[in-house]
Amino acid sequence: MSKKQLPRLAVLAAAAWLAGCSFMPAYERPAAPVAAQWPVSGPPADTAAQPVADIPWQRFVSDARLRALIELSLENNRDLRVAVLNIDKARAQYRIQRADRLPTIGVGASGSRTPQPGGEDVTVYQAGLTLSSWELDFFGRVASLSEAALGQYLATEEGRKSAQISLVSSVANAYLALLADDELLALTRQTLATREDSARLSRLRFDSGVASELDWRQAQSLLEAARATLAQLQRQRAQDQNLLTLLVGQPDWAARIAGVPAAGSLESTVMMAELPAGLPSDVLTARPDIRQAEQLLRSANANIGAARAAFFPRITLTAGFGTVSTQLSGLFESGSWGWSVAPQLLLPIFDAGRNQAGLDVANVNRDIALAQYEKAIQTAFREVADALAGRATLGEELRAQQAQAEAEATRFRLSDLRYRNGVASYLDLLDAQRSLFATQQAVVQTRLAQLQNQVALYRTLGGGWTAQP
Repeated sequence: MSKKQLPRLAVLAAAAWLAGCSFMPAYERPAAPVAAQWPVSGPPADTAAQPVADIPWQRFVSDARLRALIELSLENNRDLRVAVLNIDKARAQYRIQRADRLPTIGVGASGSRTPQPGGEDVTVYQAGLTLSSWELDFFGRVASLSEAALGQYLATEEGRKSAQISLVSSVANAYLALLADDELLALTRQTLATREDSARLSRLRFDSGVASELDWRQAQSLLEAARATLAQLQRQRAQDQNLLTLLVGQPDWAARIAGVPAAGSLESTVMMAELPAGLPSDVLTARPDIRQAEQLLRSANANIGAARAAFFPRITLTAGFGTVSTQLSGLFESGSWGWSVAPQLLLPIFDAGRNQAGLDVANVNRDIALAQYEKAIQTAFREVADALAGRATLGEELRAQQAQAEAEATRFRLSDLRYRNGVASYLDLLDAQRSLFATQQAVVQTRLAQLQNQVALYRTLGGGWTAQP
């Protein structure tokens, strides 16, 4: 090896070392700011159980009509469609940013005429390949920007999964609410018919002088209260049906699922009985919204590397290879070919604090992304803990309310018998009738809450985004 080759090798080695240089901070996953165990005690975690995030929604949902509705919503819901389009947009933006790491080569042709004082104009024609302002990424600025764009793209992927989880749970909750509306409407119509008979009997007794006007007015008041409740429930059902139409994205969804067998009532609707809660650390890797927040944190971390690299020289390269001639006809003749290389180095000396402000912004954005990531973890922990608390208590609440409804039904039957035989007052009968209706409504509402709590537990543990097997 000659001495003349040593400086050239040294330059190449330095360039290779600088090409691998990066000022992007090393990323470390922050510690989760939550407890290691759920606050609600329950059965011990089964390590062999399948994680909830890996249970497809087709297995979780047992109602065939609800499964058909969810499939329609996944095909037609506009929010989910926007989430998918955002993935395409972020993917294209990442490809644009990644393309900056490679040179852009094109074909160019130009002609110029320069007037000369006291002489003929000089005409020059050029044609060939050009490489324009390719940045040699010695300090990792372009690589950091590409890494940041990758984090944004991966975040939109996780955002699409979160949108699907939310959609599946929203459709399930709206469908269950519609079933509850139907049960409450049937119960109210039955109660209304009973109160109409009671009010008619009370009016006959009042006209016959057997009962007082007070008894008749009380019966009339309960009758009108039942009619008001019926109107409220009809309005509520219409609103719940409109919500389901919006979620499904098809106005004729009822006709599309008309031939699908339905559960018929809330009592016959059964979701997956027991879902393994696992540990909080499992949720961190299962929920797409947490992974989305982490990808945004990685993206913000990468932007710090780009902001730091802005303090160092930016080296760009412009080159060309082609032919030059003073005559258009001689542009491609022998001897007219040539090449040019024009590197440029720009070292910031005074920028009025622009680069420092850019670095400050990148650091603050990273701190914001960190706080949002930790908040996503805390929110997920709270949602799962709330769902576990509901699972631990709603079953006992429903059992107690069903027993109370049975007791109230017996009380109403005995009060009606005693009133008809003149043993009890009409006030006792009306009170028993009012209590029975309220208790029956509470049973339906609690059964709805229990089923929706199962949906909430499935959602908060990360279930619902897997593709159909």
